[in-house]
Amino acid sequence: MADSPSSWAGPNFHPRCTTPLTIALTCENTAAEVVVSGGIYLRWHGSARGGPGRGLGDEGDGVRAVREPGGEGGRERAVERTAGPSAPATATAPGDPEAARRRAERRAERITAGATELEQRLADLLRAGLAGAEQTGGGPWEETAARMVDAQAPGLASRVRELAAIPSSGPGWPVRLLEECALLHLLDRGWLHRERLPDSLAATVRSRVGLSTSADGPPVRDHWLVLAQYDTADARLTTRRVWLHGAETDRTVLLLSYGAAGRSPELALPVGLALEAEVSAYPDAGRRRVALGRRFAPPEPTRARPRGVTTSRAAVRYGEALRDDPWLDSVPVVLDRVVPVPDGDGWQLADADGDTALPLARTTGGQPGLWRLVALSGGAPVTVFGECGHRGFAPLTAWPAGPGTAVPLC
Repeated sequence: MADSPSSWAGPNFHPRCTTPLTIALTCENTAAEVVVSGGIYLRWHGSARGGPGRGLGDEGDGVRAVREPGGEGGRERAVERTAGPSAPATATAPGDPEAARRRAERRAERITAGATELEQRLADLLRAGLAGAEQTGGGPWEETAARMVDAQAPGLASRVRELAAIPSSGPGWPVRLLEECALLHLLDRGWLHRERLPDSLAATVRSRVGLSTSADGPPVRDHWLVLAQYDTADARLTTRRVWLHGAETDRTVLLLSYGAAGRSPELALPVGLALEAEVSAYPDAGRRRVALGRRFAPPEPTRARPRGVTTSRAAVRYGEALRDDPWLDSVPVVLDRVVPVPDGDGWQLADADGDTALPLARTTGGQPGLWRLVALSGGAPVTVFGECGHRGFAPLTAWPAGPGTAVPLC
C-alpha cells in the first residue's frame, strides 16, 4: 500500500507548502497563530499571568500578515471554500454613485458590528471551554448565525452554522471545532483590519464575509472542456458548480449558477462536452471563479482530457493555495496514473509509478461514484479529476488508461 505524504494525518490533513505565508493574530492574553505553510497550524496561548484574560474580540487585538522569506508575491489558486460564495452576485440598478457609496458604507458598518459580536462569542466559547459546546447544542450558534444574516454578512453566517454541526460530527470534534474557530477568528480580524491587508487578500476577505462582486477580469477566449458538474443544496438555495479547463490557457476555472431551493439552476453543461467561449474572472484570490460570456459555437462532445499530476504535486498545489486563502477547502486537480485501493475503512488514490497516495474524502465512501471509479480502473491506472483539500480528495470525473470518454463520478 502506498504511503500518504508524511504531513497528513488521516482525512483532516494539511499538506505542506514551500512558500509559506504566516498570518499571526495576537492579543495581550489570548492569541491564535495560524501558520499557512501548505497547512494550518493552530496554537492557542493562555495568559501567563492567570486570571481572566481579555477576549479575542476585545480592543487591542492586532493582526499582521508576514510574507516569510522564499514566498512569492503573486497569488495563483482556487476560490470557493469548496466553498464557495454564499450567494450569487447580483447586479445593482444604475443610480446615484453617492447614494451607492453611502449604502456600501452602511453595510460595511453592519458587518463590522457583526464581526465584533462574533469575536465576543468566540471568546465566550474559549472561556467556558470547548466541552460545553456538546451540551449546549446548536441553538446558540443558530442564533448567532441569524444575527450575522441581520448584519448582512452571509459568509460569516454560513461558517457559524458549520460550527453548530461540529460537536455531533464524531470522534475528534474538539480539534475540528478549535480549527474552525481559529479560521473564523482570522476572518473576523481580517475584516476588521482589511485596510491594512494587501489588495488581493482584502478582496478574498470581502468575498469570504459574503460581499458580492462582479466579474471584472478581461474576457479570455478558449476551448473549454467541461470537467465536472454537480449541485449542492440547502434550505434556501441550489448551487451548481461547473469546472472548466481551457485547452490553450491550461487554466481550470469554476462557473457558479443558482436556483431556488428544490429547483435546478438553468445553466447545464454535461461532462465531456467542450465549448468555445469567453470567460471573465472575479476579483478574488487566484481568480478561479469566472462568469461565462460570449459563446462562439454550441457545446460538442470531445475525447480531450487535461494533463494530470502526481499525488504529491497535488498536495503542493493545495499548500500553495492556502498561502493566499487560509479559508480554502480544496483546489481542482487532475491526477494522472492513479489506482483506487482500499485503506483501512476508507480508500485512497495511489500513484501507479510512485509510493505516495491521496486519501479519498470520507463523504466519498459508499457513494455510487466510488464504485464506478473502482470498476473503471479494475486495478489499472486511471486519470481522475477532483477537488483536493484538507478533508481528502473528492473524485468527480475519471478517464480510462486508454482511449475513452469521461465518466462522471458525481
